[in-house]
Amino acid sequence: MVLKTFSVQEAVYTKFSRFCKQHGINMSKQIEMFMESMIEEEPEAKREYIEKLDRIRKGNFVGVHNFTERYSL
Repeated sequence: MVLKTFSVQEAVYTKFSRFCKQHGINMSKQIEMFMESMIEEEPEAKREYIEKLDRIRKGNFVGVHNFTERYSL
């Protein structure tokens, strides 16, 4: 195992850290799984990672059909 340092935005790190803690997820393992999926010869994300992404995607989001109409002054 290798210890590496990466620069990320503090807000992103804080939110991801909180998310991992709330869901009992190992942050380092998630980053490792992401990196592995990016370099595999046949890039195929692991089932576990895809399931976690699906849970995130099913979050509460605001649907916007016409951005200009909704947010213009």
